[in-house]
Amino acid sequence: MTPIDTQHHLNHRQPMSRSLDTKFTRVLELKNPNLVKTFHDLREFVLNIYPDSNELRYHTHALTIVFSLSDKLSDAFCMIPVYSNHLNLGFNKGTLLKDEKKRLTGTGKLIRHIPIQNENDYRNTDVEQLILSAVELALKEQVIPSKIVGKVISKIK
Repeated sequence: MTPIDTQHHLNHRQPMSRSLDTKFTRVLELKNPNLVKTFHDLREFVLNIYPDSNELRYHTHALTIVFSLSDKLSDAFCMIPVYSNHLNLGFNKGTLLKDEKKRLTGTGKLIRHIPIQNENDYRNTDVEQLILSAVELALKEQVIPSKIVGKVISKIK
């Protein structure tokens, strides 16, 4: 498996366009408009860094998009949970990532997150590098390569 070409991903992005399904949008629109705007921008940011990711969509205690190499949570590398008044950029195996700037917070065994208030919290090379590192780790640990690429899988009922 070859590592991700970081410079390619940082310098050769194409605008990503994937629509949100009606059920997801219905719940999202109940949130604060600024939170919704930030969510859309953060989602686009992640998709532009790794366009091949699949989006697993959930609504549990938070409205969440999980970015995965397949249709499985075990192949996920990051997520955006949207809560009532805030959102995070979560990393499924954040404790295993090199985080020199100490942006990641949390106390769990693996998951870490970056609290997001505005684009300055994520539109920078440090966060881009964290996302790329998370993708590389997920690729390295993936047991069976997925044939599913760039799809939306909604688990919202």
